[in-house]
Amino acid sequence: MAKPSQASWGGRFSAGPTELMLQFSESVSFDRRLAPFDIAGSKAHAAMLAHVGLITARERDAIHAGLDAIHAEIEAGRFKWDPKLEDVHMNIEHALTKRVPAATKLHTARSRNDQVATDMRLFFKFACATLRGRILGAERALLALAEANRDVLIPGYTHLQRAQPVLLAHHLFAWLEMLDRDRARFADVAAHANWCPLGSGALAGTTLPIDREFTARALGFVDAKGRPQVTQNSMDAVADRDVFIEFAAACALFGVHLSRMAEDLILWSSAEFKFVELPDAFCTGSSLMPQKKNPDACELLRGKSARLQGNLHTLLTLAKGLPLTYNRDLQEDKPPIFDSFDQSALCADVLAGTLAGVTVNRAGCAAAVRDPALLATDLADYLVLKGVPFREAHHAVGAVVRLAEKNAVALDRLPTAAVKKIHAAFGADWAGVFDLQRALARRTGTGMPGPAQVAKQFARWRKALL
Repeated sequence: MAKPSQASWGGRFSAGPTELMLQFSESVSFDRRLAPFDIAGSKAHAAMLAHVGLITARERDAIHAGLDAIHAEIEAGRFKWDPKLEDVHMNIEHALTKRVPAATKLHTARSRNDQVATDMRLFFKFACATLRGRILGAERALLALAEANRDVLIPGYTHLQRAQPVLLAHHLFAWLEMLDRDRARFADVAAHANWCPLGSGALAGTTLPIDREFTARALGFVDAKGRPQVTQNSMDAVADRDVFIEFAAACALFGVHLSRMAEDLILWSSAEFKFVELPDAFCTGSSLMPQKKNPDACELLRGKSARLQGNLHTLLTLAKGLPLTYNRDLQEDKPPIFDSFDQSALCADVLAGTLAGVTVNRAGCAAAVRDPALLATDLADYLVLKGVPFREAHHAVGAVVRLAEKNAVALDRLPTAAVKKIHAAFGADWAGVFDLQRALARRTGTGMPGPAQVAKQFARWRKALL
């Protein structure tokens, strides 16, 4: 049986929705987390209505006091949410109206369309600031790990094959570059969210004499000079979901970076690599095999990446076929956003905790980086400095590598006479190329893994992060 018509929009209806429709269409089960932002928006809106004379100062103060009381109840867990009232907006407005008669005027010159758009933009500013702080924590843990192991060398890899030697710190700084771009990306998303849509109404604004700039200032939608920033097209303001997609994309890319770092750590902690030991607190064992120590935190970081990408795809698909302006489909934009925020924040903390407990196996790293084949390219450079064209030098060194493999000896243990037969430019000093410290010291260009350049990067990151 249909229920009595809904108070917020029911004037046109002779009957309310069925229980099934109420269950199907409610959103308060997930959008209640917008309550702090909804209350902030309503307080600013009430202040603006009083400012332009649409309500009195006394009515404004009563509305503010009522909203503050409701906020306190929500924070204390005492507020009763009613799914029959559909969403966070109507739950709060209904509770307020029961306490404050003037609250019947609060919805003057606004729609739930511009109300939720404002709530979400406030949420995005909060969420981006939160994630930037969490990522900063992970960056600091990464810098501390690099500081503690600044002299350790490891092989760098391409195609998962040993390639060239690098300082471990240089590899870790590559991760820092990823995370710092993520942190900057969330700052960009926050800047894009920093435009106030309140006053756009359902789609065409209002005939009432409102002051959108007043509301924008009250809610902090201002530029660096304190000037209010309000959306410039009322239809776009309520239909736009670009910031939602940008936020989900930033989370998804953050997840991709986490996944790549986690994969490195998983490999490095394996018996085959033995570069690092992961902290027990972020690993688990096997229910069958007592010797196992599984890198579960890192594996879950890899898995969460897929979840974050799925949330982005949900939003792209949700928005792609919608006509302007608002459509009820857009109610489904919040669960993937909230999930992306929650999981990204959790992942950042897990990464920081894992990194803080990593122990580097210096002996294992040293054994791996002793492989002279890692300096085969340096040997080609040796020939280039003697005037040999690089392609010719490349082929010559390839022949030297092949000879070493054929004779089952290390590359630097071949007789000089045998090497000179491959190319006359090889001198008696050719094996000196395989001095690791010399090889690293020669990498002096910006962004290279030589000690001098890495020292500059330490200084750069300390200044940026500490």
